[in-house]
Amino acid sequence: MKKIDAHVHVFGALKGFRGEGDLYPLGNGRARWANGQVVDMIPPELGDREFEADTCYKLLKDKGVEKAVLLQGSFYGIDNEYTAEAVKKHPDMFIGAGSFDPFARYAGQIYDRLTSELGFRILKFETSTGGGFMSYHPAFDIAEVFSPIAEKCTQNNQVLVLDIGSPGMTSFQPESVKKLSERYPELKIVVCHLFAAGQEDAKGERFEYLKRSLDMLALPNVYFDLAAVPFNVWPEKYPYSTGLLFVEAAKRIVGAERLIWGTDIPSVLFRGSYDELSDYLTQSRLFTERELEQIFYKNALEVYPFDVS
Repeated sequence: MKKIDAHVHVFGALKGFRGEGDLYPLGNGRARWANGQVVDMIPPELGDREFEADTCYKLLKDKGVEKAVLLQGSFYGIDNEYTAEAVKKHPDMFIGAGSFDPFARYAGQIYDRLTSELGFRILKFETSTGGGFMSYHPAFDIAEVFSPIAEKCTQNNQVLVLDIGSPGMTSFQPESVKKLSERYPELKIVVCHLFAAGQEDAKGERFEYLKRSLDMLALPNVYFDLAAVPFNVWPEKYPYSTGLLFVEAAKRIVGAERLIWGTDIPSVLFRGSYDELSDYLTQSRLFTERELEQIFYKNALEVYPFDVS
């Protein structure tokens, strides 16, 4: 089966920044936030203080992945230059997303340069309270802040990717995504991590809320990537039955044609092998062969601007 990994991170050096402060690389794949928290970032066999494009390219090729989408966020750090270089070096495999803080003083100039000079046709923003913009900015209305960017993305035929965090977070604003979707119906919007649901979201009213949120965004121009679904139900291990509960609900409510496979490597590899991050879907019997082809390949090819000439 052909595969596109639609949620991958590469970086020449760790430079994260979020609510925990700045990230300091310790080596051997580990790093420390300014608040003292030490985290595993990169499996040591894949990098010391970096997960280089060449390393990622080889890993994906070895796993039979045809193409990948390079996204950025505050966990590893935003590095538009490195992402653009990775795409230029491996155009057969990678397309990349630009990113920036929308509250930056020169945000407009940054957007213009990412679009016109670096050539990004995807813009990705991590707004989450857990680790994105709302972890170090006061809470804000996603629709209000991102409407100007969404308008520009529509004009420039770009894809807008949003990580709005998990249910219960201030950043979890499916109603704002709905507003953007309806305000800009020609704009393709991808919501990351299938709402980043955890084990606590699998029962009772929390699960009902998750399903209502999916139903709210069952819209023709909104898609969901499945990156880190297994990671977010930790300590549950393969075959990630709780993660499959969320995936099954998404299939039923928004349809397999709105789901896009991705892994979120490299840090997710601490909680599951690369093969397990796809096998949990292919071995689940939730999908027909045709639906698996959509999720693993065709949907990403429809949403993201790959050059398939």
